[in-house]
Amino acid sequence: MRASWMLALLGLLVLAPALAKRTDRDQPMDVQASHFDGFRKPNSTTTLKGNVVITQGSLKATGDLAKVHFDANAEIDSVVLTGSPAHIRQLDDNGNLMQGEAASIDYQVARDFAVLQGHASINQQGRGEAHGDRLTYNTQTSEMTGDSGGDGRVHMIFKPKPKPKPGAAAPAAAPAPAASAPAPAHATSSGQP
Repeated sequence: MRASWMLALLGLLVLAPALAKRTDRDQPMDVQASHFDGFRKPNSTTTLKGNVVITQGSLKATGDLAKVHFDANAEIDSVVLTGSPAHIRQLDDNGNLMQGEAASIDYQVARDFAVLQGHASINQQGRGEAHGDRLTYNTQTSEMTGDSGGDGRVHMIFKPKPKPKPGAAAPAAAPAPAASAPAPAHATSSGQP
């Protein structure tokens, strides 16, 4: 079903490259909730309920309910959050914040992307925003795709890059390389050496 969904993407939004915080993937995932059922074992699912908060480095996701799926090696493969709405946020390497919300967020940890479905929106600080029925956000490259679903539309806003303010000092030029000592001057007269 996911392969057919990806082929059916109607809208595509690729903003200027900005890498998500590269160190996030190497951080431990902290998961908190009011209640949980399950434990870490191969090919299993743990259910978390009530004020779910998941953090991994600068990445933070929240919702009312989460299903944490473990792979054959008992590593976290994906986390599906639902809420009214569920939220996700992450910094890129330049410190710019991405914020997203939707009825459900499927964070594919092992594949570095999140799928936001149901009144989905993503706002990238200083870069733009996207709204649609389904948005996919790459947690490593910050690239997005959008799908309107049915006869709806994907809506995107591209923010212009900031322009220098009139009268603002131009960026300082790089200092000139240090000059070597001048060669001694030779006196000449009447054009004769």
